[in-house]
Amino acid sequence: MLFALICTDKPDHLQVRLDNRPAHLEHLQSLGDGLKGAGPFMGEDEKPNGSLVIIDVEDKAAAEAFAANDPYAKAGLFQSVDIRPWAWLLNNPESA
Repeated sequence: MLFALICTDKPDHLQVRLDNRPAHLEHLQSLGDGLKGAGPFMGEDEKPNGSLVIIDVEDKAAAEAFAANDPYAKAGLFQSVDIRPWAWLLNNPESA
């Protein structure tokens, strides 16, 4: 099942993001084909201020566990993490 992880950074935590980025990317890549897409939200100052991660996991509990184990979350980067079931309607390469 697909889930969107919508993460908002705490204000003034850019250095936390930068310091933990390599471990965060490794965590995302650990999902293999279960990682459908990911990238930062950008502020008007063109600096990252959150993340969107699309994952394919068994259920919401698995999505919650994956989000909780993200090095960004463990480092206290996020102000909030919203986990929503998501349907990939357009441009889904798996439905072609």
